[in-house]
Amino acid sequence: MVGDLLLIGLAIALEPFPLTAFVLVLSAERGTMKGLGFILGWLACLVAVIAAVVLVTGGHPPRAHTSPSTAVLAVKLALGAGLIGYAGRKRQQRHRPHKTPAWMARLDRLSPWAAAGLAAFLQPWVLVGAGAATVVQARLATVGSYLALTAFCLLATSSFLVLELHATFAPATAGARLGRLRKWLDSHQDQVIILVSLLIGLWLMGKSLYLLVS
Repeated sequence: MVGDLLLIGLAIALEPFPLTAFVLVLSAERGTMKGLGFILGWLACLVAVIAAVVLVTGGHPPRAHTSPSTAVLAVKLALGAGLIGYAGRKRQQRHRPHKTPAWMARLDRLSPWAAAGLAAFLQPWVLVGAGAATVVQARLATVGSYLALTAFCLLATSSFLVLELHATFAPATAGARLGRLRKWLDSHQDQVIILVSLLIGLWLMGKSLYLLVS
């Protein structure tokens, strides 16, 4: 479980679209307060999903080679296939010019509460679903297993936390660096999405197929 969760958490942290939105939120007036609202909303979604899974399973995974365990593997297989398909579609569209969504131009007028709602809207739910399916398969009987869940949530939020801390404690240099980061994200967004989606998709499909046939 630990390795899978850390891999998925890292993929969530590297998703360029919510990262671009967070940079815009952080660059706005009172950006650190709005950024904090975004982070809390993001974390709340992750914690709510994990808590719901733990409540349903009671920390006990379904027995191997039963219908519930097969269903979980089928879900992960489908999510992996979806990510690979998404990577392929992005690759075909990678030379098309990007259009900035109109709502991004209004991010400077968001309240911290609205920023929290935006974080929930921008969650990469396919990756979050893969994390939830991984938790379904885990036996949560030790402190270490719950620490792994905490690490997953923090890792999936780490990119925002680093930027928030930088903007809070080094505001004089944060503006220029956020601008350079946004420019880099705008020019490399498709490459990051393709790479992350393809790697996680292949991992989910390969491991699910192996467990299904073994």
